[in-house]
Amino acid sequence: MAASPLRGGGLAVAVLLVGALALLQVARCDAAATCVGVAPARRRPEVVSIADFGGVGDGRTLNTWAFRKAVYRIQHQRRRGGTELRVPAGTWLAGSFNLTSHMTLFLARGAVLKATQDARGWPLVEPLPSYGRGRELPGARYASFINGNGLRDVVITGDKGVIDGQGEVWWNMWRQRTLQHTRPNLVEFMHSTGIHISNIVLKNSPFWNIHPVYCDNVVVTNMMILAPHDSPNTDGIDPDSSTNVCIEDSYISTGDDLVAIKSGWDEYGIAYGRPSSGITIRRVRGSSPFSGIAIGSEASGGVRDVLVEDCSIFNSGYGIHIKTNVGRGGYIRNVTVDNVRMSGVRSGVRIAGDVGDHPDGRFSQLAVPTVDAVRIRNVWGVGVQQPGSLEGIRNSPFTRICLSNVKLFGWRNGAAWRCRDVRGAALGVHPSPCAELATSFASAAGSCSY
Repeated sequence: MAASPLRGGGLAVAVLLVGALALLQVARCDAAATCVGVAPARRRPEVVSIADFGGVGDGRTLNTWAFRKAVYRIQHQRRRGGTELRVPAGTWLAGSFNLTSHMTLFLARGAVLKATQDARGWPLVEPLPSYGRGRELPGARYASFINGNGLRDVVITGDKGVIDGQGEVWWNMWRQRTLQHTRPNLVEFMHSTGIHISNIVLKNSPFWNIHPVYCDNVVVTNMMILAPHDSPNTDGIDPDSSTNVCIEDSYISTGDDLVAIKSGWDEYGIAYGRPSSGITIRRVRGSSPFSGIAIGSEASGGVRDVLVEDCSIFNSGYGIHIKTNVGRGGYIRNVTVDNVRMSGVRSGVRIAGDVGDHPDGRFSQLAVPTVDAVRIRNVWGVGVQQPGSLEGIRNSPFTRICLSNVKLFGWRNGAAWRCRDVRGAALGVHPSPCAELATSFASAAGSCSY
């Protein structure tokens, strides 16, 4: 009888082969998930320097005109494949300027692009139609430091270069109530697609740091975003009425929400009717006196299909915060939060229907938002002062709110979940969930089987 090929050395080879295939499969499963492919950082065949346009990186010369000249040249020469505008090492002072399609703004190591602190000549732009007015004050708003409107294929990246908004002058105007208009964001894109921002540091924004609004296919990855914890409204990244947004592998420490998903404000957002959807927030860590990951409260155009996973939030107000209010209208639905770690937070999870101000007195009390299909699972927290609150709207309860394997420790004796006007289920939750949530998904009449 012929020897079996699996005997002796053949058997050992087979075992090794099976083992190698198993290890390969594990490696594939362990490979970090990513969504950055929705807007890759394209290499440009042409590279020019801001110094070629008269820019001087001495920290004193105002380079606004140099940046505008460079962008004008890129826009009108239309090189096939686009052009990279390189900012070399140095300190480059500038006022507000626009980008153009098919360009890369590259900040070299040691490059610091600083916004001028002279607010007197800062340009104004129209309010966003989904907000109806400036977010802080009626009427126009100050233009963002770096802008893009109606663009395609834009990259802002670098070798750990810095964009410094020098926001202290704006924060003080806010504190002293001397602002004339809503403060400028640091970076804003409107009506644009294929936006990629990576590998740089943003610091000291006057207002929100990164604000893609009415955009599609946006990537923010490998970023560091910094502002003092007492700096007002310095949100990290605020996707707003935008779709297919990927936020990954970033560290954020600011004076307001690290990430806040928005879609317009009250009657203006309802009328504009553009939701935020397809939002992925992955491997983000950071600290804020307000929220780690937030949805709302300006969500009048609707927010749906959100995935938050593998995030770490520390020394913050709220870990996860979903917020809306009567008058907002719209909806928040199909939200999944998975594998989030918290430490030193005031409240672990808050879902609330009484948060946020109004643009004017014309909002409708009949514009009641819906919150549905929110799954929060595999959350671990230590040093959590209060586990959380799930408080919907009277006569319009939040539905299918499902908590599973949520373990929060460090709260004081007597601390408990606060719940009202909410339906759903809780399984493996510590401390024990409130009575409004069923203690098994099966007994929740299928509400957590979505």
